[in-house]
Amino acid sequence: MNANKQIGLLSLPVFVAALGYFVDVYDLLLFTIVRQPSVMSIGSTAATIIIDSAHIINWQMSGLLIGGILWGVIGDKKGRLKVLFGSILLYSVANILTSFVQNVDQYAYCRFLGGIGLAGELGAGITLVSEMLPKNKRGIGTSMVAGIGLFGAVFAYFTFKATNDWRLCYQIGGVLGFFLLVLRVRVAESFMFESAKLAHIAKGNFLMFFNNKKRFVKYITAILIGLPTWFVIGVLINYSNKFASTLYGVNLIDSGRSIMLAYIGIATGDLLIGYVSQYFKSRKKALMLFYIFSIIGMILFFSPFNNNDSRMYLICAFLGFSTGYWAIFNQMAAEQFGTNLRATAATTIPNMVRGALPLINFLFLDILQKKLGWDIVQSGIFTGATVMLITLVAYFFTEETYHKDLDYMEHDNPLP
Repeated sequence: MNANKQIGLLSLPVFVAALGYFVDVYDLLLFTIVRQPSVMSIGSTAATIIIDSAHIINWQMSGLLIGGILWGVIGDKKGRLKVLFGSILLYSVANILTSFVQNVDQYAYCRFLGGIGLAGELGAGITLVSEMLPKNKRGIGTSMVAGIGLFGAVFAYFTFKATNDWRLCYQIGGVLGFFLLVLRVRVAESFMFESAKLAHIAKGNFLMFFNNKKRFVKYITAILIGLPTWFVIGVLINYSNKFASTLYGVNLIDSGRSIMLAYIGIATGDLLIGYVSQYFKSRKKALMLFYIFSIIGMILFFSPFNNNDSRMYLICAFLGFSTGYWAIFNQMAAEQFGTNLRATAATTIPNMVRGALPLINFLFLDILQKKLGWDIVQSGIFTGATVMLITLVAYFFTEETYHKDLDYMEHDNPLP
């Protein structure tokens, strides 16, 4: 690696990547925060709001899945900066358009465009920072990006509380995005990508994850080790008011506040985990420590200790902290693959995890509650145990990447 091409932790690329993810998370969580007033104001009723909300969020998640592949391929073929510019331009425009929607279908289509744009931000940013930082500072750098970025959810919550105007909140997100475009003009491209451009080798070929057994196992396990993050947010935190009703009865839990507190915890955990990884000199040991925290948090969530609103909010914050390994998870995704596939991996893997939420909800809601008749607590315990078991098995097969040199290529060696 050419040392004079490396950057410091307080350099412009790290700052811009962190700010980019801040706006990304602001937009990603904004619909969850403004869901009820926004959907009700464009024609939904008490009888249709759940169906209409699911329709909108499903379009956004579909956009994330499609965008994850699209931006990943572009990132490896055309450059990390092309993704950073293109993705933020798309979701900034989508935010502005969302502020003018008049019905549920328009809302869904705008969130679909926003989802495509949102899919590229984190993966490209993590890839760029990982390739430009020295190997002994990569973990801390990506922790800074994710930790600072995740406070975007907190900003979204307080922005809506301060304005009480969901259309203005989307407009603010769009303006923040256009401001980022100006900052990114001065950011340089990764030298590893510049070197890879000269190599006569396949770049950004998504199918290469599936035509080689070793690469396929790495790709699948890289996805599965991130599952608990969206189980915690998408199930435990999102339905915290409903869990509270079953666990201890009458409550005043606001799921929006639960999400805000959880994201403060997640951001804190992500800022810390880079230093934990540095201390252990291991990504996997740091990840396992936070898995243990997650298991403790889940036990507390379903235990008799969780018997009032204050404790529920406290546990939500701790659960958020315990899943504050999104930075290391994305870092490991980038570190496991060569320069010609790195952006594709780092962009598709987190979006595959986000896309797994409907499958987790299918088990939690459709199979366990609707089909088998279990209550929400029994369903939550079983779903959480299943997710953690799958994750721990995947963790066992995941390689350690702390000391890995990233300046290498993936060769297209198909299965025999």
